[in-house]
Amino acid sequence: MLPGFDPSQIKDLDQSREAIGILLNLVEELKQENMILREQVQELRDEVNRLKGEQGKPPIKPGKRGEGSDHSSEKERHRPKKRRRRRKVNRIKIDREEKLQIEASQLPEDAEFKGYETVIIQDLVIKTDNVRFLKEKYYSPSLQETYLAALPAGYRGEFGPGLRSLIVTLYYAAEMTEPKIVEFLENMGILISAGQISNLLIKKQDHWHVEKEAVYLAGLQSTIWQHVDDTATRVNGENQHCHIVCNPLYSAYFTRPRKDRLTVIDILANRFETQFLLNEQTVEWLQTFDTPQWAQAAIARWPQATVLTWCKPNWVVSTISNGPGSSKLRP
Repeated sequence: MLPGFDPSQIKDLDQSREAIGILLNLVEELKQENMILREQVQELRDEVNRLKGEQGKPPIKPGKRGEGSDHSSEKERHRPKKRRRRRKVNRIKIDREEKLQIEASQLPEDAEFKGYETVIIQDLVIKTDNVRFLKEKYYSPSLQETYLAALPAGYRGEFGPGLRSLIVTLYYAAEMTEPKIVEFLENMGILISAGQISNLLIKKQDHWHVEKEAVYLAGLQSTIWQHVDDTATRVNGENQHCHIVCNPLYSAYFTRPRKDRLTVIDILANRFETQFLLNEQTVEWLQTFDTPQWAQAAIARWPQATVLTWCKPNWVVSTISNGPGSSKLRP
């Protein structure tokens, strides 16, 4: 029984209201204490789980409900979302146009021509385009030299440019394995082995690097700023870093062993080797940062006003000539 509270003393409505208020306050106080105890018990359980090597209860934030909402969360979950559909007709590339006619026998005598009704149907044609080139061949007896007509641009080896680009697209964009690419192409009538597909993906791809460099240089010149980020990646079992350079117009990716300041400078300068130039400003910076005298004396013996290339992470003062106007720091 609560101290100072005797139910038998309640005689009228005012005393009943007072008693009810006391009981409600007591219930509220007990509820608050119960919530505090529940939190403490959960914290202790989480600590026990962590000591056992397990995970505690994850923090669950309450969902946000809009003000004045008068429907349950279940209805809110099943409420259909309004989707704004984009017109795709204007974005479809038209490859050919065909006019369809009605047979005259099906038309009455008073039928009048009212134009055409447009219907666009998307389809895809996958077929072989095997070409037998007959290259002209000439021989000069006086020069003892043979002249042979060249293949059109893009054709080299056994496979044409369309097949080469399709293999790259299936492997990188569609994430198909090499055996599945072989199976797909064989079903289309192309005779190719898994080894040939592997060679097309990884060998003699210098033209891709040239194209990537051209895209990257154009991207660097497209805006006065660039966004740079990096993420960890594994290369042949070693931890390296994939650097991303981009702006709203392009994105370029570079994998490097480090992500330090010099690496970022090399990527933005589109260089594979770090370059240094020693001049009068070098002496000022060395003095500003109180570089030891022995280090300043060693640097003073290096070639001045000459581009130096950092060949490897561990290099010393000795230099070798690398053509006019440049030198390399040897490891």
